[in-house]
Amino acid sequence: MEQDGDKTILETARDGGVSDPVRRAAEAEGVSAEALSEAVGAGQAVIPHNRHVRLERPMAVGRGLSTKVNANIGTSKDHPEPEPELEKLRVALDAGAHAVMDLSTGGPIREIRRAIREACPVPLGTVPVYQAAVETVEQRGRSICEMDVDDLFRVIEEQAQEGVDFMTVHAGLTLEGIERLARKERLMGVVSRGGSLVMEWMMYNRRENPLYERFDDLLAIAREHEVTLSLGDGLRPGCLHDATDGAQVHELIILGELTLRAWEAGVQVMIEGPGHMPMDQIAANMLLEKRLCHGAPFYVLGPLVTDIAPGYDHITSAIGGAIAAAAGADFLCYVTPAEHLKLPSLEDVKEGVIAARIAAHAADIAKGVPGALDQDRRMAEARHRLDWQTQIDLSLDPEKARLYRDEGGAYHGPTCTMCGDYCAIKTYKRAMRLKAGSGGA
Repeated sequence: MEQDGDKTILETARDGGVSDPVRRAAEAEGVSAEALSEAVGAGQAVIPHNRHVRLERPMAVGRGLSTKVNANIGTSKDHPEPEPELEKLRVALDAGAHAVMDLSTGGPIREIRRAIREACPVPLGTVPVYQAAVETVEQRGRSICEMDVDDLFRVIEEQAQEGVDFMTVHAGLTLEGIERLARKERLMGVVSRGGSLVMEWMMYNRRENPLYERFDDLLAIAREHEVTLSLGDGLRPGCLHDATDGAQVHELIILGELTLRAWEAGVQVMIEGPGHMPMDQIAANMLLEKRLCHGAPFYVLGPLVTDIAPGYDHITSAIGGAIAAAAGADFLCYVTPAEHLKLPSLEDVKEGVIAARIAAHAADIAKGVPGALDQDRRMAEARHRLDWQTQIDLSLDPEKARLYRDEGGAYHGPTCTMCGDYCAIKTYKRAMRLKAGSGGA
């Protein structure tokens, strides 16, 4: 059964059908379309695919699938030019990002998003409250606290109509959650940009979070335009000290309740997660999300496993991301070396994507994703043959592998400049030839 025009991807899957986005995503993933549709119908996988676009490279996230990687791009007030962000889009895609989020807060935000959408063959995500906040301040001359709720929902609908595939909405941040936050003082408070904007509005107006209060309106927009909701973690920990506290867990409980409401409305959902977290807490947090949010796909930022490595946070997040994905996380948001320091450069974007892909691939091997080990086996065979070109071709970053090989000054030699004639592989092969013969003199 194909997708009914009035049904969403989730509803079609729940009714036993296989929609075109599911079929195409299954083909890209190399899995059965029927099995993927079953996972989508159960809410354990999502296909972010706005009904107004036809993605060249659809993506499936969730149960039994390879771990996916997202790259964040977007302008800031200090760097409002759109051209560098379009170049970052190209770099992220070339490095293997499966999805991209436009987090622009500077310059002509609408035009930037439209340009990114036009050039983006993979699922595109946004955080609509950013645009609503910037327009309130820059165009209307008001404070963020005076943001009009109707304007926020207008922005959400506008972005949905223009083809955004998934949206981060901090709908689980409630007045009760803020009270829990106040009971145990954090070192870092709230570090989610979207979460802090919503919280400031709530505290100034002494009102409940409009994304929570009007969640049914949000669901109606998402259903109409086939937008996957990425339920944001506004109270995620911003340092190791704040990890897995009451406020974070309370928000996760609320997100689990909202997940059931979204599914009932025919809307796909994934859950966003921490943040900064010690290594020994990561697996437990993955289990907690899967239990409290009914198996919905988990989308994590890192987690970053130490707070003291600015300039190297692509590494701290890759360590945490590998542990998280091996323990059940489905989608990794990259972190670049520029995290906590500046807007990332082109090279930062590339390094962030590659680091996250390494983490995702390592986790896929650990959790037994079919075919995950195949490329590693081919690499081992090429290394045993001292077949340098094949090693380069199989690399996650062939450009860097080729550069290092060239810099070694032995591109035409059989070994690398680390070992030269004392290469272990050459020595082993000589030893085995001696074993097969009569030995040395």
